Amino acid sequence: MLSLLLCACCAQGQIAAIRSQFAHPPDRYKPGVYWYFMDGNMNAESIREDLEAMKRAGIGYAIFLEVNVGVPRGPVDFLSERWFSLFAYAVKEARRLGIALSLGIGPGWAGSGGPWVKGSQSMQLLVASETVISSGDTGTISLPVADPPPAFFGEDGLPADFKKARAAFYEDVAVLAFPEPAKKQRLENYQEKALFYRAPYSSGTVKPFLSTASPKETGIPLVDVVNLTDKMDRNGVLHWRPQKGKWVVMRFVSRNNGAITRPAPIPGLGFESDKMDTAALKVQLDAYVGKILRAIGPDKTTEPGGLKTLHIDSWEMSSQNWTQNFRDEFIKRRGYDPLSFYPVYYGYVLDSAQKSQRFLWDMRQTTQELIFENHAGYVKRYAQKRGMNLSIEPYDMDPTSDLDLGSIADVPMAEFWSKGYGFNTSYSVIEATSIGHIEGKTRIQSESFTADGDGWKQHPASMKNQGDWAFAAGITQFYFHTFENQFLPDSLKPGATMGPYGVHWDRSQTWWPMVDAYHRYLTRCQYVLQQGRAVADILYLTPEGCPNVFTPPPSALTGGDTIGDRRGFNFDGCTARQLMKAVVRDHRLVFPSGATYKVLVLPAVATMTPELLGQIERLTKAGAVVVGPRPAASPSLSGYPDCDVMVKGLGLKLWGEAGHSSDITWRPYGKGTIIDGGDVNRLDGMLYPDYTTVANILKKLGYAEDFVSDGPIRYTHRTNGGWDVYFVANKLNKPVDCPMQFRTVEGAPELWDAVTGKTTSLDEYQQGKQSTTIRLALQAYESRFIVFSADFSHKRIQGRTIIKSDTLVNLGTGWEVSFDPRWGGPAHIRFDTLEDWSQSREEGIKYYSGIAEYTKAFEYNGGSTGDLYLDLGDVKNMARVKLNGQTVSTLWTSPWRVDISSFLHKGANRLEIEVVNLWANRLIGDERSKGRRYTYTTARPYSADSPLLSSGLMGPVFIIKERKIQQ
Repeated sequence: MLSLLLCACCAQGQIAAIRSQFAHPPDRYKPGVYWYFMDGNMNAESIREDLEAMKRAGIGYAIFLEVNVGVPRGPVDFLSERWFSLFAYAVKEARRLGIALSLGIGPGWAGSGGPWVKGSQSMQLLVASETVISSGDTGTISLPVADPPPAFFGEDGLPADFKKARAAFYEDVAVLAFPEPAKKQRLENYQEKALFYRAPYSSGTVKPFLSTASPKETGIPLVDVVNLTDKMDRNGVLHWRPQKGKWVVMRFVSRNNGAITRPAPIPGLGFESDKMDTAALKVQLDAYVGKILRAIGPDKTTEPGGLKTLHIDSWEMSSQNWTQNFRDEFIKRRGYDPLSFYPVYYGYVLDSAQKSQRFLWDMRQTTQELIFENHAGYVKRYAQKRGMNLSIEPYDMDPTSDLDLGSIADVPMAEFWSKGYGFNTSYSVIEATSIGHIEGKTRIQSESFTADGDGWKQHPASMKNQGDWAFAAGITQFYFHTFENQFLPDSLKPGATMGPYGVHWDRSQTWWPMVDAYHRYLTRCQYVLQQGRAVADILYLTPEGCPNVFTPPPSALTGGDTIGDRRGFNFDGCTARQLMKAVVRDHRLVFPSGATYKVLVLPAVATMTPELLGQIERLTKAGAVVVGPRPAASPSLSGYPDCDVMVKGLGLKLWGEAGHSSDITWRPYGKGTIIDGGDVNRLDGMLYPDYTTVANILKKLGYAEDFVSDGPIRYTHRTNGGWDVYFVANKLNKPVDCPMQFRTVEGAPELWDAVTGKTTSLDEYQQGKQSTTIRLALQAYESRFIVFSADFSHKRIQGRTIIKSDTLVNLGTGWEVSFDPRWGGPAHIRFDTLEDWSQSREEGIKYYSGIAEYTKAFEYNGGSTGDLYLDLGDVKNMARVKLNGQTVSTLWTSPWRVDISSFLHKGANRLEIEVVNLWANRLIGDERSKGRRYTYTTARPYSADSPLLSSGLMGPVFIIKERKIQQ
C-alpha cells in the first residue's frame, strides 16, 4: 500500500512538472525532417544554411538520405573523399546547432546494399528448372540453370555491369526428382506464399496475411521425392535414370532477386544485401556506415546534436526465400529437414495440400526469424555498440510480421501521406502506435505528409486537421517529408525539389520565416503525448505467421477515409511473440511496459501453435477475458501430428465441446472467461467481430467507454496513475460546441492550449462515479489538452459561462501595403479596402508570392479592462502581428485572432501585419508571362491555365472585446 501511495504522489508531482515546461518544452520534443540530397548536388554553404534554417524554425531532428530523383547528377561523387568531408561537416554543424541526425543504412531511401554487394551476398530466391525424363531416355540429360526471376521493379535502374553480374550469378542447392503427377495441380498463390515476391500493401492489392486453409487434396507422396544432388556433375549433366515411367527432375539454384538500392545516387547503385545473413550485412555496414563513422570520428553521446540514429526506412525491396545456410537454420528451428519439400516452392502438392501449406508456413517463419536476428537485430546491436539508436519503418513490402519487425526498433516509425496527394498508408500509423504502446516506446515517429504533386499548395493551416488525426492516432513525433537540400543559390526559388515528391518543408518556402509558430505547437503536443502511457481497452491478436499487416475491423474506426478516428474504446494490435510477455492483473492483460488491456480479441483463423494456445490458457486461467473462436490445429509441421493433438485438446479444455452457438456464450475458465458464438463469429472484415460486439462485451463487464461525444471530436488519452491527459480536436472546418465525457474522476480538469502554450482551469464540469463531463467550444480544426490530476483542486461552479464578443474598432480600410519587388510586387501601395491578391488588376500583386507588410495607424479610445483581441478574419496563409513595435504573435490556424490586451495603447496605435501566401501564384504568373521569370525550380507543377489561389489579408479586421456572462 505504501508503494502505491508513493507512486501516486510521484505521478501527481509529475503533472506539475509537465505543466511547468508546457509553454517551452525541452528541445528533444521538437519535430524532425527527411533531409534529402540529390546525387552529388551538395556544398558546405547549403548544408550550413539548411541546418541553421532548421534551428531557427524549431526543427530538432533530420534523417540524412541521398537519392537520384528528378535532378541531374552534381559534381560531388557519392562516397568520394569530398563527399565524406561534406558529410563530416554536416555532422559537425548538427552538433553545433543541437540537431540530431539519423542515417539510412544504405544508399537511397530503402534497404541496405550497394555496388560492393556481390551476388552471393545479395537477396536470393530459390529457383528451379524442370526437366521431364523417362526410363527409356538414352541421350545425355543436361539440367538447365533456371533464369533469374523477374525483378519486382524491373531492371531499368540497374547498371549494365550489374545486369551482367545478376545474369551470371547462381549457386547450386539441390537436385530432386519425383514421378510425374497425373494432374498438374499447384497450390493457389504459391509464388506469394513461397515469398518469390511481396507486393506493396499500400497498393491495395495485397492480403494482410496469408491463409493456410487449403482443399482436402492429395498429391505426390513425400517418400517418392528422391535426392539426386550427388548424381549431377559440375557441368549440369545428370547421371541417373528412373527404373520406369516419367519423372520430373528439378535443379534448384539460388539466384539474385533483382532488388537494387533504389533510388540511390548512381555511384551507390547495386544489389540489396542478403537480409538473412550476418556475414553479408557486416560487409554492407562496413562498406557504408562504417566508412562514414570512421570519417566523422567519435561522437560525444552527451551532446544533443550529431549522428545519433541509424534508420531502416520502409521495406521496398520485396522478399527473399533463400540464404546460403537456410537448410541448416530450418532444421535447427523447425525440427525437420526441408529438402524433400523444395518442390512446394513451385506449388507442387506433396502428401497433401494441407501439409504443403504447413511447410510454406514454416519456411516463411524461418525467413522471418533470420531477418529479425541477422538483419534488424544485428543492425540494432551494431548501433548500440556505437552509442546510437535504431529507428524502423516496418511496412509495405515487408515479408515478415510488421509488428514484430517494428518491435525490434528503439524508435518505431510509420508513414502517412498528405490526404489527396498519394497513397493511403494510415495502416502503418496503426501498426507503429501499437508497437510503441506494447513495447513502451513513447517516441513513435512518422514520416509525415509525404506527397506526390503537392506543388507548394500545403501549409500549416491546411495540414492542421490531418496532423491532429495523427496525434489522436498515437503518433508522438513528426518527421516532415521532405526538407530538400537547397544547393542552388538563394536567388533561384522555390529551388530544388525531389521531383514531384514531398510537402516542400524547407527554407525556400515562402512561409518558412513564420513556420516556427507551427513547430512550437507540434513540440508542445509531442511533449505532452510522450508522457505517461497510452490508454486502450481492446487488444487484437494478429494471426501467427508472416507476412502480416495488422488491420483492425473497419468498424473500430470512424470516418471511413484515410484519416479514420478511434471510437470510445481504443485498441492496439499485438502478435504472438509480444503476447508471450503479458501477464494478468485484476482481469486485465498487462505488458512489462505497463500497457494494459481489458479484453483480448482472437483472429478468426482455424490454426494456432501449441505455444501460443498455451499462453492464452495461462492468461485466461489467471483472469483474462478472451473473445474469439476455438482453434482446431497447428499451422506448422513442427511436431506434427502431435502438435494438432495438443491444440485440439487444449482448445476443448478452454472452449468446451459446444459448437458454434447462435448466441454469445460466456464460459468461465479459472479466473477468466472465454467468449464465443453469436455475433463474435459475425466478422467485420477478415478477422475480427464488429466493434459494437466487443464494445457491448466491455459494457457488460462494467466498463464505460473512454471518451464519448455527440460532436465531431477525435481524441487520445494518456495516463500515469495520478493523472490523465486527453487530446481532443475538432474534425470540422467550422466551430463546434458540444459535451464531452471523459472516463476519469482524477481531480479537477485544466485546459491546455498547445497553440499559445497557456493553461487555464476548467471550473464548469460534472462528475459521476466513472467519468467527468465537460461542455467545450472549439473553433474550426481547433484542439486542446484536457488534463486531470489529483493536484488540481479548484472548485466547480454551477451553471455555464457564455462568451460574448463586442466589436470595438473596425480596421477594414486604409492600409499601406509593401510587397517585395524581387518577386514582382510593388514596393508600396494603398489598399482602401482589403482584397484577395489573386483578384487584383495589378499583375505584380495578382501573381505575387511571398511576404507583404500591411501597416495601419489607428486611434483606440476604449477601456483597457477585459480581454481584447485582434481578429484578422480571412487570411491566406499565415500572418505575423506587431502592435506598437512589439511582436504579438504569428497566426497560422483558426481562430485567426490574437490577444492584444497588453499591447494596445489608449490613443494612437500602429499596427503592422506581415502576411505570406504560397508559391503557386508566382509560378503560374511566370508560366503566363512572355517576359521575365521570377522563379526557378527543378519541378514544374503548374501551367498557364492553372487557377490562382486566394492570397493575402482579406479580413474583416476588428478589435473585439470578450465578456463572460454567467448563466
